[in-house]
Amino acid sequence: MSEPDPTAALAAAFARYAAAWPAERADAAGFAALLEDAADPFERTRLAGHFTASAWLVDRSRQRVLLTHHRKLGLWLQLGGHADGDRDLARVALREAEEESGLCGLRVEPGIFDLDRHHIPAHGDVPGHWHYDVRYVVHAGPSEDFVVSAESHALAWREIHEIADDADADASLRRMARKWLALP
Repeated sequence: MSEPDPTAALAAAFARYAAAWPAERADAAGFAALLEDAADPFERTRLAGHFTASAWLVDRSRQRVLLTHHRKLGLWLQLGGHADGDRDLARVALREAEEESGLCGLRVEPGIFDLDRHHIPAHGDVPGHWHYDVRYVVHAGPSEDFVVSAESHALAWREIHEIADDADADASLRRMARKWLALP
């Protein structure tokens, strides 16, 4: 028996996301189209745009999310990073959450929670480029005592309902908070 094709699985996940979020159908189509590119969109060297994965890391009460004050961008954001060739973006989101938080026992939900295409400004010798960020829900394990990594200025648990109404928060964070609060 052969291994499932992760690219086909991701294409199917984008189709399910588009069906669940009709207002974001065009965004999902753009992500699906990137899968067809001849240059590997899972490598950060593809500066026309590449996949990244993020974690909407919720605490055990499901009321708070762990955010990072990103060292390079200077913004409060969800944890996440580059795929670096890994086509299993749920696994990438989980790995990044573990590395950036120091938390153990995390669990990732398999379905896509959110999609966001955003421009990353030039930094050092890397020109500005597009991130096609695929976001997954990750649940905290027994300990919520995080460790700040070198990629962050700080980490903080934030109340999700406060993020939803925070005009100063990143627009995609507000969108994810509203999605989370709308879940049954």
